[in-house]
Amino acid sequence: MKKHLTEQTAIFFSVTKWMFLSSFIGVLIGGVVTLFLTVLHIGEESRADLPFAYYYLLPLALVLTVWIVRTFAPTAEGHGTEKVIEAVHKNHGKIDIKVIPVKLFATLMTIFAGGSVGKEGPGAQIGAGVASAVSSLLKFNKADQKKLAICGISAGFAAVFGTPIAGAIFGVEVLVIGVIMYDVLLPSFISGFAAFTTAQFMGIHYTYYDLHFYQSVVLDLPLISKVVIAGLFFGLVSDIVVTVVSWSHKQIKRLPYHPLLKAFIGGIILVILALLFGSEYLGLGLETIKETLDPNPIVAQDLPWYAFILKILFTSLTLGVGGSGGIITPLFFIGSTSGHTFALLSGDTHIALFSALGFVSVLAGATNAPIAATIMAVELFGLDIAHYAALSVVISFLITGHRSVFPSQILGMRKSEMLNVKVGEVVDGTQVNLDENEIKKIKNIQERLQKRRELLNQKRGKKPKNVIKKVTKEKEKEDLA
Repeated sequence: MKKHLTEQTAIFFSVTKWMFLSSFIGVLIGGVVTLFLTVLHIGEESRADLPFAYYYLLPLALVLTVWIVRTFAPTAEGHGTEKVIEAVHKNHGKIDIKVIPVKLFATLMTIFAGGSVGKEGPGAQIGAGVASAVSSLLKFNKADQKKLAICGISAGFAAVFGTPIAGAIFGVEVLVIGVIMYDVLLPSFISGFAAFTTAQFMGIHYTYYDLHFYQSVVLDLPLISKVVIAGLFFGLVSDIVVTVVSWSHKQIKRLPYHPLLKAFIGGIILVILALLFGSEYLGLGLETIKETLDPNPIVAQDLPWYAFILKILFTSLTLGVGGSGGIITPLFFIGSTSGHTFALLSGDTHIALFSALGFVSVLAGATNAPIAATIMAVELFGLDIAHYAALSVVISFLITGHRSVFPSQILGMRKSEMLNVKVGEVVDGTQVNLDENEIKKIKNIQERLQKRRELLNQKRGKKPKNVIKKVTKEKEKEDLA
């Protein structure tokens, strides 16, 4: 009885401690993210005051972004969530305080000029940075510092997108593939909800999509079959995203030119692409996402089938040359437009449904966060989509393989028992091969098939190919003689 009482007392004090800490950090992050989102909104609204197309500023903005990041906070480079994951795994969540203002300003410049990036990565990095600053100020130990940084990811994500549950799950799911860190689950939930509530209280309005009309759709086999095929398609799209973003980053980095020159040239290329294909692939692209999710299919009828391919190109180039911002908002664009394309090519009338499935499935595949993606589907689109989303999301997650847009993620599972993968290592550089036992099985199957063919040939009175060749050669020798 005494041991039981001691255990319950310790747990009570631990829960109380983290309820207080995570609430405080969530409110703090909610306020900082609100400032970021408000300034970002004002910046986007002020584009109309320019005497020329806003994206003409891209070359200059990218050069300035690269210079600021390289000069004041090199760890603020790229899409923020990746840097936070790296900090959690390698430095117990310790993040330089300079990252917060540098990341905020660099992302604002990139998005204002039309860089194809998102706002959630900076939100997560700013959140983790605030959490790290608080833990350093209060002199927390490394374990608590790490937990608080994870709360920062959840709070930043929840405050940016208005999805407190998905934000909390994303923070604990995105670190290790196939493993949820249950010890951080409660503080992540509380910090995410606190940040979301604070942002709402301070005037941030979130967009939710009414797909309630799908209640009239019966859960029938033809539709389920299409959802399965769509999941396979979204998994391939996710794989393409990861491959192109990683490849372009490495190739641009290898170019023997100064980073500022590469940023300037990249900006010019983006301007040319915008003139050729349209400016809707620049910036956040939220209007296009809304069009694909509109129940009226006429709204997005002018959207080309290759829109998701163009967005991959714009995003990989922006990030590759040094643009600052997240990658998850571009994933939403790529997912929703690829879902729109799938519905049109398959002749299905549920265009908005497949756009919504693509929205969350590409997120799950590219980030290896299927549970957060499924919950996000419910939070954004309603309960009616849950069963379809769960099916498509998990298939996409598996089909993408052991790859991620966050190369610092740690592998906590194998996605197939037929593969030999080293669990516990980071995704970047992981060697994936067929398991030795599976290779033996395949060889045994091939040998049995060969024996069956020989037996069938003998029953039909046919000689094996090697015997036929031998007889033919002997016949040729006789003719020559």
